[in-house]
Amino acid sequence: MESVDCLVVGAGAIGLAAARALAARGREVIVVEATDRIGSGISSRNSEVVHAGLYYPRGSLMARLCVEGRRALYDFCASRHIPHGECGKMIVAASAGEIGELEALRERARGNGVDDVVLLDGAQARALEPGLSCVAALLSPSTGIFDSDAYMRALQGELESLGGVVALKTPALGGAATGERVALDLGGAAPTRLRCKLLVNAAGLAATKLARSVAGLDPALAPRTYLAKGNYFSLVGQKAPFVRLIYPAPVSGGLGVHLTFDLAGAARFGPDVEWVEKEDYVVDPSRAASFYAAIRRYWPDLKDGALQPAFCGLRPKLSPPGAPARDFLILGPGDYGGVGVVSLFGIESPGLTASLAIGEHVADLAQGR
Repeated sequence: MESVDCLVVGAGAIGLAAARALAARGREVIVVEATDRIGSGISSRNSEVVHAGLYYPRGSLMARLCVEGRRALYDFCASRHIPHGECGKMIVAASAGEIGELEALRERARGNGVDDVVLLDGAQARALEPGLSCVAALLSPSTGIFDSDAYMRALQGELESLGGVVALKTPALGGAATGERVALDLGGAAPTRLRCKLLVNAAGLAATKLARSVAGLDPALAPRTYLAKGNYFSLVGQKAPFVRLIYPAPVSGGLGVHLTFDLAGAARFGPDVEWVEKEDYVVDPSRAASFYAAIRRYWPDLKDGALQPAFCGLRPKLSPPGAPARDFLILGPGDYGGVGVVSLFGIESPGLTASLAIGEHVADLAQGR
């Protein structure tokens, strides 16, 4: 049986960042990816927003890794010439009853170390964004956007320059943990069993399935995953009059239907929250009706017929519909009785922003920290 030091399953932003961090510490790393390209799962279907760290409970992994990851991500993009922009965003209160939510977000942000947020009244908000309709807004200057595809290519390039390898079309089929090591069965053109000192389960939507398929790992440690589909609609035939990202007050299961831009300036709206039982990447055009209603609360000038189905993504939630949101769940060898496994469950937003910090956290866990 062939052996490797570290085997990472999943070549999305999380898997690549973890692999890069491990390789930078002198570890031998192979990344296996079931599809024919990197970043083809969760990492490819999102709004490409760099989150500041406003929403997450103080002391949570989401809060700490988002703030650390955001700083690292901006530095990484600037030093590698990856397209990005620190455009800022406004979270708006469309009615007086939502102002309390903005005030709570401001205090939560400050508790997370995000000290640049400013609460504006309606007139101050409209002075910055004249097309906006609101009674108040929370301004987050350090929110931005970036090219996630270029970012993941850069991670792959740096991993390979450190001696790491990415193997595409190589699905992980299950395996067994014996002693401190794991043997994993790999499919593809040349099926094999590979033994490793460290297995990093960064399989995204399939993370729970993979964890439960490795004999010798307690299946109770692998939580159930619930799928929240997020649909996006593009703006066509009308130009959005905003220079910042515009978010409503948060809703159950997500951050509300918000306006973001790509780096070319094209506007899109989403995601909403649609709970599904299985993977489904078709946007139902009829969902546009709820989008128009949500968007017009902060942009009443949105024209009929201006929304066109764009794409959708899936978020792996650890809580069912209606239940309080749960934090990232990242388990290490200490949780597995000394077996060399790090598992990442429920890595949804702000996972992309936090990915570099998550990678370092994985590498720390692998060293017993």
